[in-house]
Amino acid sequence: MRPFLLLLALLGSIVLAGGGQPAVVAVDFNAVIHPITVDVLTHAIEQAQRDRAPFLLIRLNTPGGMLEATQSMVERINASPVPVVTFVTPSGGRAASAGFILLLAGDVAAMASGTHAGAASPVLLGQEMDATMRHKIENDTAAAVRSMAVRHNRDVAAAQATVYEAKSYTSEEAASLRLTDLVVRDQMELLNRLDGREITRPNGSKSVLHTAGVAVVYYEPTLRERAVLLVADPNLAFILLVLGGLLLYVEFNTPGLVAPGAAGAILLLVGLLALSVLPIRGAAVGLLILAVALFIIEAKIAAHGVLAIGGSVAMLFGALLLVDGPPEMRIRFSTAISVTLPFALITVFLVSLVVRARRRPVVTGISGLLSESGVAHTALAPDGIVRIHGEYWQATSAEPILQGTAVRVAAVDGLCLKVERLGTDSQARGSRKV
Repeated sequence: MRPFLLLLALLGSIVLAGGGQPAVVAVDFNAVIHPITVDVLTHAIEQAQRDRAPFLLIRLNTPGGMLEATQSMVERINASPVPVVTFVTPSGGRAASAGFILLLAGDVAAMASGTHAGAASPVLLGQEMDATMRHKIENDTAAAVRSMAVRHNRDVAAAQATVYEAKSYTSEEAASLRLTDLVVRDQMELLNRLDGREITRPNGSKSVLHTAGVAVVYYEPTLRERAVLLVADPNLAFILLVLGGLLLYVEFNTPGLVAPGAAGAILLLVGLLALSVLPIRGAAVGLLILAVALFIIEAKIAAHGVLAIGGSVAMLFGALLLVDGPPEMRIRFSTAISVTLPFALITVFLVSLVVRARRRPVVTGISGLLSESGVAHTALAPDGIVRIHGEYWQATSAEPILQGTAVRVAAVDGLCLKVERLGTDSQARGSRKV
């Protein structure tokens, strides 16, 4: 009887546990916003829907990012089947530029005490904007911000000021201006204050959040997302690309080493994978190709460093202009210069070794016998045997040569050497002796 009662108690606890409230799904955006973060958000929304989460919690601490990626993320937030709460955390964090737009997009916008948000003025990536272009982009961004502010009953003028005047607000200022809904100490207080709160979704439907005692489950990025997020830093991607190229060059010029080729291919592909999610300028790629070409030409024609300097300048500017993104997404000057100079020196050195090796005279095989010196093993009248490199060869001479006389190979006819007496003139030409 006792085992039966224990079994019933166990089944009852399982049923109660299975009937508990689903956990909140949380996803973190702690870096620059770029295309891969769109995929992360999409999959997080899918997980929240699949797990029947009461809402999706987006935790923000970002300097901003790409406007196109941000717009895509706002579209996914608006279309989310589950409510979305945006939260700037931890204390000291920020939601600047694109991060501020994402903050406004949430059904509930909250900030931890000590955080700040704003400065959503757009910049034309990598160049100065003329007045007309700036006006068009600012108006477009301001319209998007205004639309979100109206939808969520937030202060339109204060929201637009982040675009037109690049204003930023502390957590308390944002709450007092009705840009955000809550200021909390931490995530636990946020969950407590969200309990029983009624929200209005972008489609007009209303729902009430029930968060008392709810657990939080963090979204786990896929293997691809983790890999790309790990190397999505353009500085690291550029370094991997350069190292991969150098190792492949070593493999191509020294076939059979295998290890440099395998490592180079892996690094090159990883670097390309990272750059594939970033906006790349074609002109910058052209500068990088030109730089490599100048390094190779410098090694071949010995232009006394002029072409190498030109290649270094081309690679430096190519690296700085490679990523068509905001300052946080571009390759830093320190990275560009610390990679360019060693790459230039190593490339010129490797290419010069190859060129010098190809210019050396052939010292193996039949061709390597030409102009080599030896000794007549037998008398040549006109045929006989000579010893070259410790080897005995059939030889013929246009004049009689006595045994023991030093000779020089003048030509090779199959397996027969045509030799001549090694005189003063031949020695003056620098023929080698055995």
